[in-house]
Amino acid sequence: MKRRILPGGLVTALRTLSILPVPGREAERFSDSLYWFPITGFLLGVLQAGLGYTGNTFGWLELSSLLVVLGGIALTRGLHADGLADFADGFWGGKTREAALRIMKDPQVGSFGVLALVAVMGMKWVLLLQLLHHDAFNWIVAGTVLSRWVMVPLAVMLPYARTGGGTAASFVEGSKRVHLVLATISMLVLLFSLMGFQPLFSLAAAASALLAGMVTGFASKRKLGGVTGDVLGATSELTEVAVWLAGALILR
Repeated sequence: MKRRILPGGLVTALRTLSILPVPGREAERFSDSLYWFPITGFLLGVLQAGLGYTGNTFGWLELSSLLVVLGGIALTRGLHADGLADFADGFWGGKTREAALRIMKDPQVGSFGVLALVAVMGMKWVLLLQLLHHDAFNWIVAGTVLSRWVMVPLAVMLPYARTGGGTAASFVEGSKRVHLVLATISMLVLLFSLMGFQPLFSLAAAASALLAGMVTGFASKRKLGGVTGDVLGATSELTEVAVWLAGALILR
């Protein structure tokens, strides 16, 4: 019997949330990957911060910031960015729940989606300029950790909005409170380690992530009756912006 190189949940999380090639068998229950979402975010954040550090060696902050933004898109196959675009199209283009869900499922990107992508990616670039100016690579990683963690409470606390299944159905419908508890513990360990055990920084980062998650979660529950994969992806993107904004304001 072959021994697993990596836990199945971690394999599923990495293959779902990134393009990173990982050996091993996936988890029997997709929801078990939720335990590993913060760890996956940490790995992605380290890679993105590394791209920013490489750009910084040339003394070109604009290039460094762009490398981090593009790296985040490339490392995730644009998964969360696509969710953000669909989220914006559905919420502002669909007057009813059914219309919003139908629009979000359409692979075509509408004007609201394009505007959301331009706005969010532009905000990321500006905020990263400030973080990289202060060599705040820990804040960059904290943003990616919290943006993956925040998807876990939404998956656990809110129902899946579609009746016919979907990409994230197995994650949401199989989620349990134990997933949230363990994912939160790993997030807190990573966050406090990244912030050098500075309570103010950790509190600011966590609070901004919670705020972003609560806003999108409330809006999704009210508009759709629950969450979808697009909602989770959009929440991840918006949480990154919120955490990086908190870091930029504190360092400024």
